[in-house]
Amino acid sequence: MPDEAQLIYDWNTVDAPAKPPHPVQIHDETLRDGIQGPSVRDPDIEHKLRFLHLADELGVGSIDLGLPASGPRAVADVERLAEEIRDQRLRIKPLCAARTLEGDIQPVVEISQRVGIPIEVAAFIGSSPIRQYAEGWTIEQMVDNTRKAVRFARRHQLPVLYVTEDTTRAQPETLRRLFGTAIEEGAARVAVCDTVGHSTPDGARAVVGYVRRMLDEMKPETGLDWHGHSDRGLGVINAIDAALAGADRIHGCALGLGERVGNTHLDLLLVNFRLLGWIDTDLSKLREMGQVIADGTGMAIPANYPVLGRDAFRTATGVHAAAVIKAKRKGDDWLANRVYSGVPAELFGCEQVIDIGPMSGESNVVFWLEQRGIEPRPELVRAIVERAKQGNRLLDEPEIYAVVTERAAKTGS
Repeated sequence: MPDEAQLIYDWNTVDAPAKPPHPVQIHDETLRDGIQGPSVRDPDIEHKLRFLHLADELGVGSIDLGLPASGPRAVADVERLAEEIRDQRLRIKPLCAARTLEGDIQPVVEISQRVGIPIEVAAFIGSSPIRQYAEGWTIEQMVDNTRKAVRFARRHQLPVLYVTEDTTRAQPETLRRLFGTAIEEGAARVAVCDTVGHSTPDGARAVVGYVRRMLDEMKPETGLDWHGHSDRGLGVINAIDAALAGADRIHGCALGLGERVGNTHLDLLLVNFRLLGWIDTDLSKLREMGQVIADGTGMAIPANYPVLGRDAFRTATGVHAAAVIKAKRKGDDWLANRVYSGVPAELFGCEQVIDIGPMSGESNVVFWLEQRGIEPRPELVRAIVERAKQGNRLLDEPEIYAVVTERAAKTGS
């Protein structure tokens, strides 16, 4: 068989920028921002523990365990998850969100002390003029809150991610004062947030580039996070552009859960980072991770969801299926997984599936029967195709087997 470069001309690489010069980590927000979605159920602790392990296995670098200041259930769950990280020696790093208030940070301090491991504090405050106006804040109050909160967390020896909400609609001079104050007080990282999904890719590159240059002037070793939402449907592409512009940690939520229409899709970040060659992580458990969160939150995975949906690697259309079948008959799974798919199924422990429906041809039926050890006699193939053409959806296995049984009864074989 020809090599890959001869079979696929990759326009993605023609004018593509080089991959980020720095490693890019992925941070998970599913168990905090994700469960804030209006239709999302807060998972029980068993689902959270399984998700924690899967995130660790999938190479997610850090995870927001929750907002302890929100109540006793959150405190109990955060503490149990932190214990699991400690006891199982997981690589994933714990983080907890808190407003820039000592009262919010105190529960994180107490959990960290009880469990005996450091927990990063993500201390957040709004930064845009519209938010300042609505809240009645002055810039001096915001700076004072920032200083006290970061100083309090650092006094208790916890690492700090300083988060400005609505960064993508904030004034440059405001960001300079807020980030500068946080860094002076010992914040190791800062986060640019597209809290309301306002950004376009151009906007994401502009604000991240500005903040990265500012940090390089102030303290170059300061880490830079990107936290995006998907109100315009641009969450994933914005995250990619943010990484190229200088963000070294990107946030996401499994299944894209979160406020309103949700956050950047964590699973699709992993998919795209792998296909871009930015990571080489084994993603064979990605679909399991999606199902755990779907079960735990009560949010079903749409059939057409990329990679995780049941239709992601499935076709019944005659022309498409015929090409896949020809590749499979060559005994070449690599070819079969790419001839009609831009996302290779084997990366996720899957394979291309051929089904039968109104738009199927005889080749679908022949292949389906052969895969199950049934002789594809011409009259049987025609009967199944005819049954499929009469309907408005794919035939399920019992329906196809019913035709097989009917034909066998008629022919006595």
